[in-house]
Amino acid sequence: KMAADTSVEILQKVLENEILQTTKIVEEQLDAGIQKLDQMDEDELECLKQRRLEALKKAQQQKQEWLSKGHGEYREIPSERDFFQEVKESKNVVCHFYRDTTFRCQIMDKHLTVLAKKHIETKFLKLNAEKSPFLCERLRIKVIPTLALVKDGKTQDYVVGFTDLGNTDDFTTETLEWRLGCADVINYSGNLMDPPFQSQKKFGTFTKLDKKTIRGKKYDSDSDDD
Repeated sequence: KMAADTSVEILQKVLENEILQTTKIVEEQLDAGIQKLDQMDEDELECLKQRRLEALKKAQQQKQEWLSKGHGEYREIPSERDFFQEVKESKNVVCHFYRDTTFRCQIMDKHLTVLAKKHIETKFLKLNAEKSPFLCERLRIKVIPTLALVKDGKTQDYVVGFTDLGNTDDFTTETLEWRLGCADVINYSGNLMDPPFQSQKKFGTFTKLDKKTIRGKKYDSDSDDD
């Protein structure tokens, strides 16, 4: 007991020391930043302000361009032909192959509607699998729902059913967001190595997915065309 208490005390001291060191470094960096600002003359400050305005203007233009290409909302496209046109004009596309009679497609719809509004940098589409036999065969889509994740006009990855999402119908929007982040098809700000599976407590046996396994999924090379 004594030894254990001593170990805890030592650990606490080490942690406290580390926190102090980190705080000191952050303070020093802040001081240096403030000092640098103090030493700037008006011309330099004006230049800095202009650069920030330019960056904001550029970001606004980019946003407008995305919106004009149909980003920002989750849309249904009527045919296979539209799929090729849509993926050609946007760098990042998530396309949900669905069927009206499949309940799980409605679950997917709910999460994709939220993510389309949040991740304006990516185009979110849905396409009726029964109306697109050519595409389904070409992309080897056999399970519904399947998300095709397209980058630069090429289908790079797939989310097949709910297997990657904690194997449950109750997965959160954050879990799907994480999975799309793993495929680098959205700008993901969380930690990719820490999937937010809410179902982990419920399913005691469920282990974290290895990011590399997901990225390394092997599909027949034909599915990479177009």
